[in-house]
Amino acid sequence: MKVEDTQVTAAIVKRFMRDFLDLIELDVAVVGAGPSGITAAHYLAKGGAKVAVFERELHVGGGIWGGGILFSRITIQKTAKKILEEFGVKLQPAKDGCYTADSVECVSKCTASAIDAGARIMVGLMAEDVMIREKDRVAGLVLNWGAVKAAHLHVDPLGIAARVVIDATGHEASIARVVERKIPGAKFPTRTGCVIGEKPLWADIGEREIVRNTREIYPGLIVAGMAANTVFGSPRMGPIFGGMFISGRRAAEIALKMLRKKR
Repeated sequence: MKVEDTQVTAAIVKRFMRDFLDLIELDVAVVGAGPSGITAAHYLAKGGAKVAVFERELHVGGGIWGGGILFSRITIQKTAKKILEEFGVKLQPAKDGCYTADSVECVSKCTASAIDAGARIMVGLMAEDVMIREKDRVAGLVLNWGAVKAAHLHVDPLGIAARVVIDATGHEASIARVVERKIPGAKFPTRTGCVIGEKPLWADIGEREIVRNTREIYPGLIVAGMAANTVFGSPRMGPIFGGMFISGRRAAEIALKMLRKKR
């Protein structure tokens, strides 16, 4: 079969345009394709929501790939075991209720499970701002190519609508910080009313607090994963990821409840 180069170009452009146009009005937009974002997308799609994940890098998985100091293995607690088993990840028992997993297998199977459930994942696209509507409620995202920012180019972005936005951007909590910076009078349910910033490493406390910190912090905006601990001033956890998966599932539960209330 002879393949023309222009045929390849046309096929890619047509497919991408069709797929992207289908994402400009979503139930839930997730920012960040790390463990909490991918898990949230999986459970949202299973719950019947129209969901897409936007990741500024050209890869998914966040900080899982390298495990601890490039030892490509991660740990999870017993409380997250069922989630990983649902994704088909093989676990090996370690000690005191902990399990280990291959980081590459974990990212690959979690991502495949989210896609198979119906979630869409777009890489190379970053959320540089949020869209707002009445009473300054978060109502979508403002997207640009990650390469545009890397090249320091001034290029206007495009907006997409979402009934709920989940900030799963990790340590930066970048969407929460945009809301804090750009919406006058925006207050979060933290002890200071703003993003407190993550504390240094204390895995036990960080893992315990992350699920409690996963919540709607501003109308239309949920924080999940390490972004939640950054907003509420809880410790970082290092290469133990059970809390991230549980936080992602919890974020999906909250978002689905919000969607049901809006109908």
